[in-house]
Amino acid sequence: MIANSGEYRKKNGQRGCVMMNNFIFENKTKVYFGKGGVKECLGGLLANFGETVMLAYGGGSIKCNGVYDEIMGILNAQGKCVVEFSGIMSNPTYAKVQDGAKLARGNHVDLILAVGGGSVSDCCKVTSAQAKLDEDIWEIQYTKHTLPTKFIPLGTIVTVFGTGSEMNNGAVITHEEKKIKGALWGAQAEFAFLDPAYSLSVPMQQVISGAFDTLSHAMETYFGKPDENNLSDDINEAVMRSVIRNIRILLTDPENYDARSELAQASAMAENGVLKIGKVTDFQAHQIEHQLGAYTNCNHGAGLAVIHPVLYRHIYKSGAARFARFAQNVWGIAPKGSDGETAAGIDALAAFIKEIGLPTSFAELGIPADTDFRAVADSTNVTAGGCKKLTHDEIYEILKECL
Repeated sequence: MIANSGEYRKKNGQRGCVMMNNFIFENKTKVYFGKGGVKECLGGLLANFGETVMLAYGGGSIKCNGVYDEIMGILNAQGKCVVEFSGIMSNPTYAKVQDGAKLARGNHVDLILAVGGGSVSDCCKVTSAQAKLDEDIWEIQYTKHTLPTKFIPLGTIVTVFGTGSEMNNGAVITHEEKKIKGALWGAQAEFAFLDPAYSLSVPMQQVISGAFDTLSHAMETYFGKPDENNLSDDINEAVMRSVIRNIRILLTDPENYDARSELAQASAMAENGVLKIGKVTDFQAHQIEHQLGAYTNCNHGAGLAVIHPVLYRHIYKSGAARFARFAQNVWGIAPKGSDGETAAGIDALAAFIKEIGLPTSFAELGIPADTDFRAVADSTNVTAGGCKKLTHDEIYEILKECL
């Protein structure tokens, strides 16, 4: 986790432009990376927790690819009482969180084991916190502006890579009644298993969409402040180049384990805090997509793919030097010292999105033209961490251009 670097800087008397903000860094999640890690290490870890384990997963694909049987075998061998929490959907809902919390409380769960991608992990982070609270966690965070402090211990086994959700305590939950897809803060995993082989049974379109989410996380951090050269951004550029390279490898060689490993590691790197050290991040594209998802339930990575180029064409002139560096250092475009060079990285990004088969418009994404984009825009959280702070009217124009 990273403390608010801007707030920390103010407390310590720093003013003006700096190469990197002061920061406090910590990440508690222990990562077990590589093939066979679950079989080798999960049993020993389970000895550190109580008798009752809540096994959480999504639509049941883990029952078809052998992952469920493998994990259940280990849980049974350790004498655990297993409570199943299944059916966690993409874009997990607040109602599902409450279902999980009720189940966890009623069964006196000692450990939540989240098996799946970011949706399962996000749902379980908040479930872990809500199960320990008498009050409504949404109201606590959005009305009282306080955060939970007690949690049911959480562990994750990642089968779909891209969100990096296993590396932090942030979650994105859709409150259907309020029509808000927003951030909630819950438990951070004690441990995370990242076995790239688990992703081999995931549909390729889902793999690519997840990998683009990783690229989006990196870009949203890269275009945050400060935009002067710093080590975090140097590392970030390497992560972005790796994601681009390995997506292309998978499209020609879907079984390539090394490429899947690189994408799994990049996903974790983009959200374990390292790229954000000393930065105030932007994440405006995510804020727009979240509200779009609240109204349409669209695929997260695909929604970001449509939004990013349009958003960046609206703001690049306010961050010309950074966008020029993006073109040169990420996409390998030779510097020319012109406005065309500044926008060239955005053109390269748009071409890449088309190359890898992700949608380039809301029409391709299946979002109806009569969607209430005005309501989406007006309910979008506006961030101030990037090169330009948007208005709700500008967000509305961006959404219309995405059609």
